[in-house]
Amino acid sequence: MMCADFTKLTQEVESLDAAGIDIFHMDVMDGSFVPNFALGVEDFKAIRALTDKPLDAHLMIQNPGNYIDLFAKDLGADIIYVHPEADPHIVSTLTKIKSHGKKCGIAINPETSIESIKELFNIIDNILVMTVNPGFSGQPYLDFVTNKIKKIVNYQETYHFKIVVDGAISVDKITELGKIGVNGFVLGTSALFNKDESYQVIMKNLKNLN
Repeated sequence: MMCADFTKLTQEVESLDAAGIDIFHMDVMDGSFVPNFALGVEDFKAIRALTDKPLDAHLMIQNPGNYIDLFAKDLGADIIYVHPEADPHIVSTLTKIKSHGKKCGIAINPETSIESIKELFNIIDNILVMTVNPGFSGQPYLDFVTNKIKKIVNYQETYHFKIVVDGAISVDKITELGKIGVNGFVLGTSALFNKDESYQVIMKNLKNLN
């Protein structure tokens, strides 16, 4: 949602809802873990009030464990993603998310190795693979991440988590990565926002890809 037009937020949310999106992806940035600020508490409250669709919170913030009660209990996030590098007690944080009856996920940066996160596969429901450096929209897709995605797919049968990709996800990338085994796609300016066609037309075309 960081790519949406916040001067007409109600219209944006209602149009996306009517177009049949599955979930609203909320990028929360603190200007510390990533060099940008985005979507704060009031933004989250506003969008939560406008839709019954699930909301996920992608917490690009330092020490996310301190804010799980806020996002899970008070703001109504349905899925919460945290970055292992930002949390010294990542297992406790993931467990805390689950204690609220929410789905937990880890978000991994392009440089994050599979070996450094593999033990967390026992806990998570989702893994959000960043295919750009987190913090800003409009970056090019980092091709080397595709090989990491292929390796992560091999763990799905054992651990049963869902794989979602985020960053420069174009129509071509949806087709390519869907064939590999990716389950979900975060759509920004590469496929959904700032286009000449309506959200309804775009979503209809995207859902007919596979």
